[in-house]
Amino acid sequence: MLKRAAFAILLAGAAMTGACAPISSYSGFQAIEANPRDVKPGEDSKATVRGRLGSPSAVSAFDTNVWIYMNQIKETVAFMRPVVTRRDITVITFDQETEAVKTVDNLTLADGKVIAFNGRETPTRGRELTVLEQLIGSIGTGGVLPRDEEGVPGSRPGDRR
Repeated sequence: MLKRAAFAILLAGAAMTGACAPISSYSGFQAIEANPRDVKPGEDSKATVRGRLGSPSAVSAFDTNVWIYMNQIKETVAFMRPVVTRRDITVITFDQETEAVKTVDNLTLADGKVIAFNGRETPTRGRELTVLEQLIGSIGTGGVLPRDEEGVPGSRPGDRR
């Protein structure tokens, strides 16, 4: 009897986890008829690339002759966080005078780099209100503290720094 109950629980658990199929979401440039990887350096120009692929996902901020086509696929399983399973970035560089394709660079998820987040905050000059000042400070039109005559934001009355 105990073996049957354990087997039933195991079978129910397998059925529940097997029913959680990943949900895929696509974002960015979607290649339907043409692929950005098919662009040939020296053969294609800005006009042919725009006609075949459409507008780029982004244009370089420093050089308008660099077009970027990006797309990615994220998969979400049940309540878990989404995971990027595929990312394709195609960078097309054009010649400035002839507008012909100079280079085509293809980057994938493996080419990405993880950037460490710095959680430190930049200190700002100001003052912190006490609990009493916060509670009473909004009563009426005036505040608890006298107004700063100097007009310097963040300075306390009588503060001579």
